[in-house]
Amino acid sequence: MPAMIDRYLARSIAVPLVGTLIIASMLFVLDKMLKLFSFVIDAGGPVRIVFQMLANLLPEYFALGIPIGLLLGILIAFRKLATSSELDALRGIGVSFGRMLRVPYFYAIVLTLLNLGIVGYIEPWARYRYERLRFDLTSGALGAAIKVGEFNHLGKRMTMRVESSEKDGTRLRGIFLQVDEKPGSIVSATAEEGRFLATDDPNTILFRLKKGRLIQQMDKFATPRSLAFDSYDLPINLPALEKFRGRGQNEDELTLIEVFRRGYAQRHSTDDRNRAQANTNYRLVEALMMLMLPLLAVALAVPPKRSTSSLGIFVAIVMVVTYHKINQYGEQMGAQGRLDPLLALWGPFLLLMALIGWMYHVVAHRPGGQPIGALERFFAKIGKWVKRLLKRRDRGLAKAERPAQ
Repeated sequence: MPAMIDRYLARSIAVPLVGTLIIASMLFVLDKMLKLFSFVIDAGGPVRIVFQMLANLLPEYFALGIPIGLLLGILIAFRKLATSSELDALRGIGVSFGRMLRVPYFYAIVLTLLNLGIVGYIEPWARYRYERLRFDLTSGALGAAIKVGEFNHLGKRMTMRVESSEKDGTRLRGIFLQVDEKPGSIVSATAEEGRFLATDDPNTILFRLKKGRLIQQMDKFATPRSLAFDSYDLPINLPALEKFRGRGQNEDELTLIEVFRRGYAQRHSTDDRNRAQANTNYRLVEALMMLMLPLLAVALAVPPKRSTSSLGIFVAIVMVVTYHKINQYGEQMGAQGRLDPLLALWGPFLLLMALIGWMYHVVAHRPGGQPIGALERFFAKIGKWVKRLLKRRDRGLAKAERPAQ
């Protein structure tokens, strides 16, 4: 019997947990995808960069979605048990809340370790790669320096304009370019199409032009020289690109061990130490908070008798989101040195633990206990008041539309 109950609870939790995680991640990705498409197109970069950048944002989205998925998975599963009277049947045969929490805590421990691995190790490296892609895109290192329909300056001596671009910007059409080779010497060319080719020299690329005309002007020429060509190879010296900074300039790009060492085990300036300590404690409390989510979910999943109210779901989401925002504010306060990082981040954590512990005690150990019973009654009264107002309005409209006798 206990094994059957565990399997039933495991299935009941898994479906909403996975569904919530996928939906939350997709919403984050879709919202960011539109912004990235606009950014990459404005910079003239290839579309594939959008998906590379999104791939490096997925760890951050999973770190945000896993706690919400765990909370709603457990809450929806226990709410289903409560509204279908299965919870009363289990309690009637002697299955306590503590026994039923074994499966939720199995999920919680596994997902807490997973989330700690993401925020502690995977997300810092992914964030650094994302910032590097942004840098390469804006600096032109990804071949995004040429914008269609505009005059582009490649270095100090070359100006180019193209009408259209195909195949990720490697094949161009409707080309005009001008090269100032040296003082008193200018080469201009037009071509129907062209493409960039790599050479053995990493600082030089070959621009192969097709079906065009080349004009050379020099002070010693009485008239410019003109040349029609079917194919012409023009070497281009690439402008020097600034190198991207090293990892670790931002605390979010450091692994959990690295940021802990910077904050507690190495000698740094006071500002660096405060930021590192605040970031370390922020990651820890965000991960450990997940161990309290099963108790919170159970406390808010059980509605009052003869009620199917979904207020508990709303309150649970508000509590988790609010706590996340409080932690972000506490991290900022600790990083600025305005408040000790331990107090700024572990203080709200301990208060939340106490509140969740009290809520769970009420629902599990007090007969008929309902931790948000006052809120349920308040919203029930509000609902009845709104219904009365609507009925009065309907009666008033009916009288106004009734024809005069």
